[in-house]
Amino acid sequence: MFLTISTTGTPERPATDLGFLLHKHPERAQAFSTSHGTAHVLYPEATAERCTAALLLEVDPVALVRRGKGKGRGGAPDAALAQYVNDRPYAASSLLAVALAQVFKTALHGQCRALPERAAEPLPLRIEVPVLPARGGAELVRELFGPLGWTTVDTEPVALDAEFPEWGDSRYVRLVLEGEGLRLADALNQLYVLLPVLDDAKHYWVAPDEVDKLLRAGEGWLATHPRRELITTRYLSRRRGLAREASERLELVRLAEADGLDVEDVDNAVDEAGDTEERPVPLAEHRRAAILAALRAAGATRVLDLGCGQGQLVQALLKDTRFTEIVGVDVSMRALTVAARRLRLDRMSERQAARVKLLQGSLAYTDKRLGGYDAAVLSEVVEHVDLPRLPALEYAVFGAARPRTVVVTTPNVEYNVRWETLPAGHVRHGDHRFEWTRAEFGEWAGAVAGRHGYTVEFTPVGADDPEVGAPTQMAVFTRSGGEDEPRTTKQEEDRA
Repeated sequence: MFLTISTTGTPERPATDLGFLLHKHPERAQAFSTSHGTAHVLYPEATAERCTAALLLEVDPVALVRRGKGKGRGGAPDAALAQYVNDRPYAASSLLAVALAQVFKTALHGQCRALPERAAEPLPLRIEVPVLPARGGAELVRELFGPLGWTTVDTEPVALDAEFPEWGDSRYVRLVLEGEGLRLADALNQLYVLLPVLDDAKHYWVAPDEVDKLLRAGEGWLATHPRRELITTRYLSRRRGLAREASERLELVRLAEADGLDVEDVDNAVDEAGDTEERPVPLAEHRRAAILAALRAAGATRVLDLGCGQGQLVQALLKDTRFTEIVGVDVSMRALTVAARRLRLDRMSERQAARVKLLQGSLAYTDKRLGGYDAAVLSEVVEHVDLPRLPALEYAVFGAARPRTVVVTTPNVEYNVRWETLPAGHVRHGDHRFEWTRAEFGEWAGAVAGRHGYTVEFTPVGADDPEVGAPTQMAVFTRSGGEDEPRTTKQEEDRA
């Protein structure tokens, strides 16, 4: 199996810099031993104007069978011949991807001590794979490489037999990629991931650490790729648990990138030091009791817990059979994992499990999955949102989802002086972006209600101090007039 990487240059920036980037000298042919054969690196051409590096992998079929001990594709006893007579020595597959990672390891990581500036900048590249297995055809090849910054993705089907054109095309294509907007490391990582994806097979056992390898190689492009699900499923050999883990982590990356944040800043709903509920615990219980009372009074049966965190409210809702459908939504997969353990979803009866669902999602974006519910709860959520992002949350909940009832609770900052353990001027949680006075909360809630066709009522939660009010303030929004159409303008929607 064989692939070539070519680039062009000038006398000032010669194409032979490719040798520095690949850490393989253009004037030497080199051989490297791999677990399934020998990988050769050679340069068919090497001038200042144009340079081409070739990777040739000579596969030892006997070594491949002995190493696999009869396992994997073609390993069944009734397919003994297929272990020796197959396409592996000729068609690019996971074997070539592993050789690529082994031989060009430093280049794959974008490192070059001799020319660090060249490693960090885009190059004019042409990559050719003469025989590429494509389970899904040439169209799938274009769908996988097309969104990745290549100017040209040329896929020429390989005939089954050139002497008998009536037999049609094989499942192989000749692939040519051309472009000027990618670093060499980007191109190599794409090939490392997508070669086994297109072959839809791996020659080795896929262990859990393959998820980390996939995310490292897919950094910067996989999280937003339109065929992300197919890529993760095939790369991980259709192991559902690993594919689900990869998808969850990639979704978190996508949400973080969309907001211009680090993943750690987004995935912060679980406090590593312990439970995130305030102390004393009875306040959290009072808050859940007040929310449940408001939902019962509204006659809600299908409820959204938006920003459900570790699932305490979802658990309380499940105990009341009048709530027939409960959906917990949070941006943090760690929080949702804790919630699933708390609820013991894996041990629930089928009837009980049908009542509850946990979804990953960001409240800063509209989500069609959240439409049509009786009520939504934002319990201790709004204060975790940056003030410039509040209009987006507002539109997503009140303008797009539009439940009949919305319950919002948030700390009353005036009450903070009553917390003996809270230093003056501090908010109650390190992730709180702000905490409102009763007047500020009332002003915000009234404006939201007016913009979206709701009425709003306020209820104190916890001990109501005559001077500073209750520790938690709650607003219950009720959609007026039974209207379902959003009240926001198109300008507001675009801004959200």
